[in-house]
Amino acid sequence: MRTLVLAVVSAVAWLPSAPAAAGYPERPVRVIVPYAPGGGSDTIARVIGQKLSERLKQPFVIDARPGAASLIGTEIAAKANGDGYTLILSDVPHVINPATAAKPSYDAVKDFTPIMRVATSSQVLSAHPSFKSASLRDLLALPREQTAKLSLATTGQGGSPHMTFELLRIRTGLALNVVPYKGGAPAIADLVANQVPLAITGSPVVVGHIKAGRIRGLGMTRDKRHPLLPDVPTFIESGVADFVVAHWYGFLAPAGTPRPVVKILHQEIGRALEQADVQERLANLALDLAPLGPEEFGKMIESDVRRWKEVVAKSGIKLN
Repeated sequence: MRTLVLAVVSAVAWLPSAPAAAGYPERPVRVIVPYAPGGGSDTIARVIGQKLSERLKQPFVIDARPGAASLIGTEIAAKANGDGYTLILSDVPHVINPATAAKPSYDAVKDFTPIMRVATSSQVLSAHPSFKSASLRDLLALPREQTAKLSLATTGQGGSPHMTFELLRIRTGLALNVVPYKGGAPAIADLVANQVPLAITGSPVVVGHIKAGRIRGLGMTRDKRHPLLPDVPTFIESGVADFVVAHWYGFLAPAGTPRPVVKILHQEIGRALEQADVQERLANLALDLAPLGPEEFGKMIESDVRRWKEVVAKSGIKLN
C-alpha cells in the first residue's frame, strides 16, 4: 500500500514548483463536506484534515454544508475563490447532480480542479433487525405491491445510494418508496430507531451498526464479500448479475487553483494516506485506499459524468 501511495505522489512531477506557493497556507483552509456530520465523507475529511493541519501548520476547518445530495455544498465550493483556501471532499454525487438537476448550477469538470481521489467504498442495503427479509434475494422475491409500501432511506435524491437503487430498480423491477435524507448518518439513525425499515448508504456509516447488531446488512455492491462484513452477501450473490458499484471520495478545489498549491496539497494528502493510523481508520470503515493523482482523477470524473448521464436518462429522474 505504501508503494502505491508513493507512486501516486511521484506522478505529479508535471506540477511545477513556484514562489507563489512558497508560503502556502498562510491562513486556515476551509474543507467543505457537503453532508451532515458523522458520515463517511465527514470522517475522511476530518482524518486527513487533521494530518494536513499538523504538516502545514494551519487549521483545515471542516465546514459541513448538507442538503440536496451534496448539491448545496458543491455549489458553494464552485463559487469560491480558486486560491487554495477552499477545498471540498467530494464523492459520486458530484458527477450525478449535473445530470439530475433541472437547471445544473455547476459544471463537474470545468468548475473544479482535481487534487486527489483518496478512497472508494461500496453501497450497502441495510434493514432494521425486525425486518423479515434476511437478504436482498428475499426482498426481490416479495410481491411488487408489498415492496412498494416499504420506505427506503437514502442520502438524498440523486445521490449515489439513490442512483444505485435506481440501477437496481432498472435491472430487477424492485419497487420501494425512496425517502431522502441529508446524509448517511441521519438516514441510518432513523433505521436504527426503526423509523424506516430499509436504507441504502455507503459502507462507512453502517459498519459499526452492523457489527453491533443494531441493523442487518442485506447486500453490498462489491464483487466479493468484505472481510469486515463477512456475513453480508454481495448483490451478485443475491442474483443480480454483474452488479458492482464503487463509491469514490476525493479532494477538489475551485477552478483556477494554482498548480503549485495543488502540488502541495496532493503531496501532503498522499503522505497522510501513508500513515498507519490513517490506513487503519479508513480500513475499519470498510473504505479501500484508492489514490489517484490530479490528471487521473480528472479523467475519471469526466468518464463518470458520461456514465451517470446515461443512467439518469434511462431512469427518467429529474430534480427541481
